[in-house]
Amino acid sequence: MDGLLTSPLHERHTELGAKFAEFGGWSMPLEYPTGVVKEHTAVREAVGVFDVSHLGKVVVSGPGAADFVNRTLSNDLGRITHGTAQYTLCCDDLTGGIVDDLIVYLHTDERVLLVPNAANSAEVARRLAEAAPEGVTVSDRHRDYVVLAVQGTRSDELLAAVGLPAGHDYMTFVEAEAPGDHGSQQGVVVCRTGYTGERGYELIAANEVAVALWDALLSAGADLGVTPCGLGARDTLRTEMGYPLHGQDISLDTTPNEARLGWAVGWGKEAFWGREVLLKEREEGPRRVLRGIVSTGRAIPRPHMGVSLTPDVLVGEVTSGTFSPTLKKGVGLALVSSSVNAEAEVGVDVRGRREVFQLSKPPFVDTKVRES
Repeated sequence: MDGLLTSPLHERHTELGAKFAEFGGWSMPLEYPTGVVKEHTAVREAVGVFDVSHLGKVVVSGPGAADFVNRTLSNDLGRITHGTAQYTLCCDDLTGGIVDDLIVYLHTDERVLLVPNAANSAEVARRLAEAAPEGVTVSDRHRDYVVLAVQGTRSDELLAAVGLPAGHDYMTFVEAEAPGDHGSQQGVVVCRTGYTGERGYELIAANEVAVALWDALLSAGADLGVTPCGLGARDTLRTEMGYPLHGQDISLDTTPNEARLGWAVGWGKEAFWGREVLLKEREEGPRRVLRGIVSTGRAIPRPHMGVSLTPDVLVGEVTSGTFSPTLKKGVGLALVSSSVNAEAEVGVDVRGRREVFQLSKPPFVDTKVRES
């Protein structure tokens, strides 16, 4: 994997026997010798730690920074307060297509941290920088910070064990001193967010404390069932929740209306990229919609498999699909014609065989991600 970026924790992952794969220009752990299913189960039943340092980090700063972000990205920052994070979308102004989905950390009116997907970080930063008014600076800090996701039912216990704050409200964040022996007073942002559907946190800290932070979490979590987890388990966990993945379920060719992400759009705002075309599409109704699919048998859906209402009537395509370790069956997401009933039985072309699936509204599993 020559030429790929690596996390500050790359050597730690190598020592643990990780299998690596390319993600958005980075070489990141796909799984450890424990395997995807055990890593997945650890998050649902105990606690897992993921290195997701490949995620983008874009800082927007200066007078009016928050107002500027609010005039460009889809969601309404006026709905939240300082110390709160928000899921939002960067849409193309002409087509309404989704350039990326990302998390906004609202520190102050003059400092906003954006965490986009790795593959789209530079593009999000470029679009914002080109549109930024005088006095507002957009800085791509993609390689300056480590991001660790501590996810699972025992995540609060693990953070407490290393001296980090836990128990704050969903989508809020606090800043604390990074634990571990790292010889500095660097801080860590502890946000109650995640991409697994379980209760959990995402930690953002400077690269120089990455190893000490990782070591502290694994050492303190030994009695809690802590498990290092790769991006394979992250994918099965997010699919069980029906969380979309950019590049598969959403893209520049998909709008928030089609992806059923209208809840992440501030429709009452006077301005955001794509506003006019998206309002028109919302009024007329999208031609296709992202739906959940659940196998009625043993078939496993995979991206690009055709979805049919009858053997001769193709109505869509699978965008994400996997075996659910929790449900022990195939689940996924598919873009299907909006004319199809939301709970219809459909066929999926699995290696030339039409297998029966049920359209369903995610999540496919029950979790306590939002509970206090």
